[in-house]
Amino acid sequence: MKIQRHGAVLGLVAASALLLGACGSDNNAPTGGTNTSSNAASVPVECGGKTKLNAEGSSAQKNAVDAFVQAYQAACPGVDLAYNPSGSGAGVKNFNAGQVDFGGSDSALKEGAETEAAAKRCQTNPAWNLPLVFGPVAVGYKVSGVDNLVLDAKTTAAIFSGAVKKWNDPAIKALNGSATLPDKDISVIYRSDESGTTDNFQKYLKVAGGWTKGDGKQFKGGVGEGKEKSAGVAQAVGSIDGAITYVEWSFAQDNKLSIAKIDSGAGAVELTAESAGKAIDGAKIKGEGNNLVLDLDSIYGSKAAGAYPLLLATYEIVCSKGYDADTAKAVKAFLTVAATTGQAQLADAGYVPLPKAFQDKLLTAVKAIA
Repeated sequence: MKIQRHGAVLGLVAASALLLGACGSDNNAPTGGTNTSSNAASVPVECGGKTKLNAEGSSAQKNAVDAFVQAYQAACPGVDLAYNPSGSGAGVKNFNAGQVDFGGSDSALKEGAETEAAAKRCQTNPAWNLPLVFGPVAVGYKVSGVDNLVLDAKTTAAIFSGAVKKWNDPAIKALNGSATLPDKDISVIYRSDESGTTDNFQKYLKVAGGWTKGDGKQFKGGVGEGKEKSAGVAQAVGSIDGAITYVEWSFAQDNKLSIAKIDSGAGAVELTAESAGKAIDGAKIKGEGNNLVLDLDSIYGSKAAGAYPLLLATYEIVCSKGYDADTAKAVKAFLTVAATTGQAQLADAGYVPLPKAFQDKLLTAVKAIA
């Protein structure tokens, strides 16, 4: 699938312009306008409040946030959001420290120190984890002459723990039929910074592949070379013949990496918006009320035919209550636009648009922010 980011942005602007025209909003005033999203019927976007929001966190959602900001500015003229893609760990820390209005994380807040610090930041109110961006994680690689690699979770776990060291290892050959695999060392590239992508990848390997190294935002495979952020690992693999990494789909596409198909027991599945969407359809929510924490084990362990199981959800971490009135209004406006018109072009940027069931739950939570 080819990324068409310029077209995506133009499409978002055009859609939002139609939205504004249909609703008769005042284009000269960022406060007080009420717009209705074309992607979610009768959902008002109450523009106003703080004119510049600050957010930080997951680099996995950076390209999605760029699209959301375009839609937000079109729906609510005169506003802006500055997003620093510093990684999930930094996003959580700086949200909890009150340095940003919301954080982006590829893992929900951990019960204990993280949730307690978040509640303190939110004036003794709980923070909510709101899944806004679904992004498949690609097993991206570069191996001369190998274009249609198939892996399963067990073999992927063995590669990223150093148990499988060569591209022509029998475990890889068994999954790839008559394909010619080179007698070449495997160069593992992993995220050196704290990363929700790393956490999700290791959780997937644990659930589906027998990974025993543990999970968390730090890579624990004990092998390979670390690079910072999604762009760093993707660029490194693109420059090394024999390299492999885990990285968000959009970054694998940007760097023209080959992407392994995944066999969960029902045949090899190529990463597409459709195959990832099929996996998302099986996800369950384990959080309570408007804290929409997902039970991703239901995806990772799925053996459904045609479903691509390796994906992550990026959460926007927000205060349920505790914002000042201007910040609360702006955060709600941004998230409402992001969850509706902002979803329109995500597939072109390597993401999977929100399934309707999640969109409805998300909008209910956003409305309740105070």
